[in-house]
Amino acid sequence: MPEAPAGGAAPDAGYPETIEAGLFPEEREHIARAVAKRRVEFAAVRRCARRALQELGYPPVPILPGEQREPQWPEGVVGSMTHCAGYCAAAVARADEIAALGIDAEVHAPLPEGVLDLVSLAAERERLAALAEGVPNAVHWDRVLFSAKESVYKAWFPLTRRWLGFEEADIELRLDGTFEARLLTGDAGAPRGFAGRWAVSAGLIATAVGEVV
Repeated sequence: MPEAPAGGAAPDAGYPETIEAGLFPEEREHIARAVAKRRVEFAAVRRCARRALQELGYPPVPILPGEQREPQWPEGVVGSMTHCAGYCAAAVARADEIAALGIDAEVHAPLPEGVLDLVSLAAERERLAALAEGVPNAVHWDRVLFSAKESVYKAWFPLTRRWLGFEEADIELRLDGTFEARLLTGDAGAPRGFAGRWAVSAGLIATAVGEVV
């Protein structure tokens, strides 16, 4: 059996100078012109990522963004990072055990008006309405769907090096905390979909995918 992905999570808070002190010179150079909030987020999530890598036995290394801002992991590693207000996290695994990882965290709140129509398919909106009838006022399903799509993209891009539109992933959320993403791209050799999990706790939504289907 493959080992479970290693992960690290921490509040996205603290003194900027303390958090930024953990950056490598090339990381510091990358965000030198960024505003203070962006520098803190960048540093905090990389602190989580290095903690996760350490659990797999990897030494601390710079983690620079790639062409689509995806983290560039050490050879033989797959992983994902996320941050939102007050929270950041990272997950990594050995590439010979897990093909792809994608994680996302969001504040548990409704999407802004009009956004759901832009990021979802008609069939997805119908399923969200059915879920809302079963669990009224308990879960902001629109934001869970958005987060799941973000996790899917983070797993998809390192495998394909191709953009994935919101309309190219049909996601079915389930009440048991799982979801399945069916990809509609038709790309030869690309994953047909991903299996994932979602959770809502302490004012946050978290989603993750780590199984290609």
